[in-house]
Amino acid sequence: DLDPVESLDEQHVLACGARPKALIEDDAIKHVAKFSSSADLYSVVKGEFIAMRLAALCGIRAASVSLVRAAGKDVLLIERFDRIKVTGGWQRKSMVSALTMLALDEMMARYASYQDLAEIIRHRFTAPSETLRELFSRIVFNILCGNTDDHARNHAAFWDGAKLTLTPAYDICPQARSGQEASQAMLISGNNRMSRIASCLEAAHHFLLSAPEALAIVEGQLRCIAKNWPRVSEEATLSGTDRNLFWGRQFLNPYAFTALEGSADVLRALADELRNSVHA
Repeated sequence: DLDPVESLDEQHVLACGARPKALIEDDAIKHVAKFSSSADLYSVVKGEFIAMRLAALCGIRAASVSLVRAAGKDVLLIERFDRIKVTGGWQRKSMVSALTMLALDEMMARYASYQDLAEIIRHRFTAPSETLRELFSRIVFNILCGNTDDHARNHAAFWDGAKLTLTPAYDICPQARSGQEASQAMLISGNNRMSRIASCLEAAHHFLLSAPEALAIVEGQLRCIAKNWPRVSEEATLSGTDRNLFWGRQFLNPYAFTALEGSADVLRALADELRNSVHA
């Protein structure tokens, strides 16, 4: 059975993660505000803005975001989807994290698995087929954008007392990396957590996807990211230095396309072409 509902309260939201945060109310919408930090080596909040915007453009159901300036600093505003404006105040939507759904605690979080989460989706979620495709798409995008902080607290579902429904995606943020090799916070299938598209393709059947369907999802995201990168970078007023840092390192890192075999190797060739053809 599910543990007690853990809808995010204000103190929990402010305490999560290392990024400075605040809660902002704007008429019928509440936002979480994330601020840039003087300790940042690159524009972390702009990186998250770009990733969240590109995810939405790629067809992923992601939380709405906007980027503003305040007191000379960049501020990322993320629309809260766990609150509804009602007469006289706000209504809380009940949510549970993937950590709870997987019956794990923080000490056991390293064992959280997308394969196990897919099994829960098949039996306990509304619209399981569509949800499995959505979750698979989110894993692919995390790898393509360099987000390795996809731990089980960064996935959640609404709970109506009978069924679960996947929430919009949140906390999609490219992570700094010194080399190419990387691993996801959650296992993808079996004991494999390597940040490679090959890992996704090998796990596609757990998400009720055929090999051609999985290939099409990856190809579609690759083309979408490359097509929209210049425009979204402009929206973020990303500096040339940060563009060079993100493009080809976090976004479309070559390591993501290693170990592809057979017909899937066309994805590596496509990624190389797009990486070189798009001006960072």
